[in-house]
Amino acid sequence: MTDELLSVADRVVAMARVGEQVEAVVVRGTDTEIKVYGGEVESLSSARSQGVGVRVVVDGRQGFAHAATLDDATLSETLAEARDNATFATRDEHAGLAAPDGVEPPRLDLHRPELEAFPPEAKVALAAELERAVLGADPRISGIESAEYVDGLSEAAVASTTGVRSVGRETSCYLATYVMAAADDEVQTGFGFSVGREPAQLDPRRAAADAAARATRMLGAVQPATTRTTVVLDPWVTAQLLGIVGSTLNGDAVLKGRSLFADRLGEPVASPLVTLVDDPTDVRAFTATDADGEGLAARRNELVRDGVLGRFVHNAYTGRRAGTTSTGNAVRSYRSTPSVDCLALALVPGADDPGALVAGVDDGVLVQEVSGLHSGVNPVSGDLSTGAEGIRIRSGELAEPVREFTIASTLQRMLLDVQAVGSDLEFLPMNAAGVTLVVADLTISGS
Repeated sequence: MTDELLSVADRVVAMARVGEQVEAVVVRGTDTEIKVYGGEVESLSSARSQGVGVRVVVDGRQGFAHAATLDDATLSETLAEARDNATFATRDEHAGLAAPDGVEPPRLDLHRPELEAFPPEAKVALAAELERAVLGADPRISGIESAEYVDGLSEAAVASTTGVRSVGRETSCYLATYVMAAADDEVQTGFGFSVGREPAQLDPRRAAADAAARATRMLGAVQPATTRTTVVLDPWVTAQLLGIVGSTLNGDAVLKGRSLFADRLGEPVASPLVTLVDDPTDVRAFTATDADGEGLAARRNELVRDGVLGRFVHNAYTGRRAGTTSTGNAVRSYRSTPSVDCLALALVPGADDPGALVAGVDDGVLVQEVSGLHSGVNPVSGDLSTGAEGIRIRSGELAEPVREFTIASTLQRMLLDVQAVGSDLEFLPMNAAGVTLVVADLTISGS
């Protein structure tokens, strides 16, 4: 199937005229989402998609067009439309396609035929098993807002007149649940995940236990007093925070002056304990891939090493504008031209597990969930303000649950004040992995 897609891309490229660059990206995928309620299917959707995106660059002008069918007539029409669009484009000296850069594509095991062979009724059974596990996890669980199974199969091929020829095939799946726990008249919520590349890797009991623990330990939560204290971030929170940090290390944002780290290459921007990598070649990452959206080989990029900023991420265009090269971080669908983003962010883990990290905090808060984080961060100034909930830490032990408070700081200050990085690297259904993180001297605003 993947070879078939590459053949389609090659046919488009073969129609290039003298003096023009032509690129074709061809994509095919299947996505399934199943939700159960009361042991019965509440909703089931399975969608198949395919398409081709064509870029043409002539004399510094770029045109693009896409289509959702792959027959020869449509391919010719799409190429013609891209050529026509290029004639209306503004000339840009940096416009151009990616070219092979000598980085060998990694050989990653990202495709599982077992997922393709997994029948719909078995997927429903997994979601139902998750629901039963949640209801049996704790007598205080009063209801389930969602219990779902999600999977995806994607195939992509890229070819261009500059010599790029790339194919890739990936599978992924996860279980997710969002639950409610009740005591007296109080209700609290919690969530849990299990992530894999094939259904056999999914663990309904673990996802259920995580969701039940998050919900039940918040029962009896009170609003804390306003103070400055040490904060221990749950892996889920750290992953969301890293996603925002990654957006500020985006070459496009830097070039547009929308990054707080612009002009800071080579400078300390975080605690020496912080080494941040973008590594889509780590097969454990949910978003692992062997090639980026322009067909260049995926690679491990070290963005921050021992607290020092070493690199921004680029696609071919932003790399040229910045006077450097692509880092293999082009992202796209067949419906769009390439943008740039981190692909699989993670902190290099430390030596201590979460229990040891909490034991080392005399007074603080374990933050297990935040709300409005993306809207509460200014990517230019770094100012951060987000709602949160969690558990107080007293004398190295978890104490009473707390909620309805706000964390206020800046991304710069938080990164510099990292006191410890946990050993519990956790891969989640997003482009950043989580790990327990200890940050000193944060303001929490409560009562």
